[in-house]
Amino acid sequence: MSDLKAKYEKWHKDSLEKATAKFPERKPQFTTSSNIPLEPIALPKESDYEKNLGFPGEYPFTRGIQPSMYRSRFWTMRQYAGYATAEESNARYKFLLEQGARGLSVAFDLPTQLGYDADDPMAAGEVGKVGVSISSIHDMARLFQDIPLDQVSTSMTINAPATILLALYVAVAKKQGVETRKLRGTVQNDILKEYIARGTYIYPPKPSMRLITDLFDYCSKEVPHWNTISISGYHIREAGSTAVQEVAFTLANGIAYVQAAIDAGLDVNVFGRQLSFFFNAHNQFLEEIAKFRAARRMWARIMKERFGASDTEAMRLRFHTQTGGSTLTAQQPENNIVRVTVQALAAILGGTQSLHTNSMDEALALPTEQAVQIALRTQQILAYESGVADTVDALAGSYLIEHLTDEIEKRAGEYIRQIDEMGGALAAIEQGFVQREISDSAYQYMQAVESGEQIIVGLNEFTTDDEHHVDILKVDPAIEAQQVEKLAKLRESRDNNRAQELLTRIENAAHGTENLMPLFVEAVEAEVTLGEIAHALRHVFGVYHPAVII
Repeated sequence: MSDLKAKYEKWHKDSLEKATAKFPERKPQFTTSSNIPLEPIALPKESDYEKNLGFPGEYPFTRGIQPSMYRSRFWTMRQYAGYATAEESNARYKFLLEQGARGLSVAFDLPTQLGYDADDPMAAGEVGKVGVSISSIHDMARLFQDIPLDQVSTSMTINAPATILLALYVAVAKKQGVETRKLRGTVQNDILKEYIARGTYIYPPKPSMRLITDLFDYCSKEVPHWNTISISGYHIREAGSTAVQEVAFTLANGIAYVQAAIDAGLDVNVFGRQLSFFFNAHNQFLEEIAKFRAARRMWARIMKERFGASDTEAMRLRFHTQTGGSTLTAQQPENNIVRVTVQALAAILGGTQSLHTNSMDEALALPTEQAVQIALRTQQILAYESGVADTVDALAGSYLIEHLTDEIEKRAGEYIRQIDEMGGALAAIEQGFVQREISDSAYQYMQAVESGEQIIVGLNEFTTDDEHHVDILKVDPAIEAQQVEKLAKLRESRDNNRAQELLTRIENAAHGTENLMPLFVEAVEAEVTLGEIAHALRHVFGVYHPAVII
């Protein structure tokens, strides 16, 4: 290796410096989004192959969690969708399934995400706007009407009231005659990143973590093929983090969830098999591929070495990927098709298990049917026409890919050590450390865009004066009144004494240690609404008010 280094230095002096004297490099310093320096070329370095790479499907899973990966089965092509009413979203789901989507991914409106029924004063003006409005078992039944729940995989992007939405899904499956053990899918259920990045929290951290571990325990017994959490780096990245920070803060949150479950008396080799992750795919193609590989290796080591997992299934980092929403531009929206293609390709070469491709018009509004179809076709073309799915971990051994994988692991590991010294992820969040780190990175990126150092095609360079007219989807404001009317009828026709009895039982159970999930299922079956259950928990748990971060 020393001989190679000497030859590199000679090449640098004799060839590269002469060439760049004539044609200077475009930048004084090339770096990734995480400020990892990029030399002109990467060189091979000594590495323990079995320790650091291994084979696909084997520890430490750097090269993939399955031996044959996409040679046997493509990733799940899952398009995130939901808007207005359950009926309209149901029609969109059927369209996506007809177009070849392999899984459904539900977007809920803001009131649902915050545990409010559509007729709550806090929901005014927001019903059905950024997702589908779900208040009762009847809404959930309409959402999945004529879609057999034992034949699809469903992902639900819901956090604070995740237990209640899963209870609604289970109740609807039972109405369809589907055994809960046959249900497949994921509930996001990741509250720590809500405190960090999104803000759709309800309860303080301690009771929120209790709800999460209740769901872990319930699903391990009743819904064994369900991913009980999707530990999300996506929203951390959307808030402005670097790739290294995305990996570090996501895995730190994962560590907190695993520790909470162990403290609640759960077996890491049981609940660990049902954990999943959710990452972003941004534009820095090579760094993104390395990011996924590094995260997979780090999590395997964390589960084995830190938590003593012995079941290889509990060590596997299984993840869904969504292309970068924050990278989309309202200007020249057709350019977003290219951005999404690059990002999707990075996710595939990085070994994702599930993928959502954003639609070109999402910087403007909820996506139209045509835009969604193009986004899905992007995945299908990559799968069936590009050849990238025909071999496993195609870029392994690339000197740069392996260097970036190692460097991301090293830098993310340093963050995790810092967080451990603070007392863990929750303490780091409460101290504002994670939020400040992300905020600083977001500010530096925006400075680079505003100065022109970071070029965004169509935004700060290669702009045009032409106005692009793109059809956008508009949600009918009359939907709110319709949802309110449906709830009024439900409250008139149901057994209100039974509903009140169940809400009292929920409050009493919330004061103790009983697993709340079975009670939630029983309650929603009795037509108790999402908001009523969430309010019952508010009476016991209180409401979270974040500290001011300076």
